[in-house]
Amino acid sequence: MTATALAAFVPGAPVQAQVTAFKQAVAETAARHDGVADFYRERVFEPIWTGDDDASRARRAAFLRAMTTSHLHGLPERRFDPKAILAMMQGQKSSRDLGKLEVELSIAFADFASALQTGILEPKRIDDGLVRKVPRRSPAEHLRGLTTQDPDVFFRSLVPPSPEYSRLMKAKFRMERQLSTGGWGATVPASSLKPGNSGKAVVALRDRLVRMGYMGRSASAEYDGTLQAAVRQFQEDHGLEADGVAGASTIKEVNIGVEERLEQIMVAMERERWLNFPEGLGKRHVKVNLTDFKAWIIDDDKVTFETRAVVGMNQSDRRTPEFSDEMERMVINPSWYVPRSIIVNEYLPALRSNPNSVGHLEITDARGRVVNRGNGFSQYSAQSFPFAMRQPPGPKNALGLVKFLFPNKYNIYLHDTPAKSLFSREVRAYSHGCIRLHKPQEFAHAILAPQVSNPKEYFERILRTGAETPVELDQHVPVHLMYRTAYTDVKGVMQYRNDVYGRDAKIWRALSAEGVTVGAVQG
Repeated sequence: MTATALAAFVPGAPVQAQVTAFKQAVAETAARHDGVADFYRERVFEPIWTGDDDASRARRAAFLRAMTTSHLHGLPERRFDPKAILAMMQGQKSSRDLGKLEVELSIAFADFASALQTGILEPKRIDDGLVRKVPRRSPAEHLRGLTTQDPDVFFRSLVPPSPEYSRLMKAKFRMERQLSTGGWGATVPASSLKPGNSGKAVVALRDRLVRMGYMGRSASAEYDGTLQAAVRQFQEDHGLEADGVAGASTIKEVNIGVEERLEQIMVAMERERWLNFPEGLGKRHVKVNLTDFKAWIIDDDKVTFETRAVVGMNQSDRRTPEFSDEMERMVINPSWYVPRSIIVNEYLPALRSNPNSVGHLEITDARGRVVNRGNGFSQYSAQSFPFAMRQPPGPKNALGLVKFLFPNKYNIYLHDTPAKSLFSREVRAYSHGCIRLHKPQEFAHAILAPQVSNPKEYFERILRTGAETPVELDQHVPVHLMYRTAYTDVKGVMQYRNDVYGRDAKIWRALSAEGVTVGAVQG
């Protein structure tokens, strides 16, 4: 704040007194907010908003413009209301008032910048499985960025740069526009329909798919080949068996309204903001979408490998958590070291009644020596059982022939499995929490390709030894365990999946509590 500006603000008052009062007010107001206080101490309490210089005016204008876009990002408009900021700027009576305003603007700015960049919710407060660490930047970091860049450029830089976020924003706008024209029309009044059917329900199905963009307009009341092809495409986009028959699960998905799809998209946008890492997801990374039961390897934003997956079953202690880490190694011919929870909850009861049960597992003491089962186990409880359990390598090993490790405190990893039949099911939530891969050896070949000239031969040579063999990765690969009920495929087409763990419903309730709303495009 220049001396001239302060003198103009409180005519007749001593300039030095006004400067001192302004800075004292800044210091006192900022002291309640650590990150903001750090920033102003660095600047010796000089202003960035309330000056009469061009830079201050540009920041104020850019802030107001940026806040008018909050609804585009699915952020709460009342919380980020530019009219409220304008009202805050009015009615200042003294240099102390101006100092308080200076800090209040910085606090409001830091809140908005954080929401736009990394979301408004703290995942771990919503669900125990949301253990993702959001890459929040400090208020001081945001304020430094604003003061060292063109303000409009800075605000644009806050928006997640991922192509997925941009596609979700476009999908949100399309859905809002659809909502403004009445949605997708009447729901289908049938429990199921199939080729050859005709009548009112078939017409309703046809009309709804027309409005969704799956087929062109038609006056036919027959479930013909054109309708069957549209149903098949709809099924593919919703993770259903693509047989062209509108069974109960297909009719249920067709009848979901635009509002609910909008909620899914807005939840996905919040989730995408949680992944706005400074370094991005990684030039090469592994992505698992728990709701879609699939895993991908992504290179330069392109899918280079895809496989089906089995994830944790929908029970409180078995749901696969969501987090990001780095794959460091794979283990070929792995042993399975049975988790303590499985030992005491599933195997100990059987061992207490029959010490020779679960004979495919070794029982070892603290020094790794195999325990004599002849002594029995009836004397042990879940709390006192002192032994570990291990299944040696082999084709029947619970982990199959290879596992992929990104060491984490949740003991989650990717692995092979001898239980191949589960991969043919539409819903694949059956594990204790770890992620089973349908094509684990091919996945291993793809992971090894950057460091081995012939990854398939290399892998099979080790596999034939039968020996448990760790293989370190020359370059660690980021792994992102995600949960998206709304996302785009490689062609940019919206995909929708069921909320298998109920997490998105919790996130939407939390967003609603913060003031996020669903609405149609206005004007």
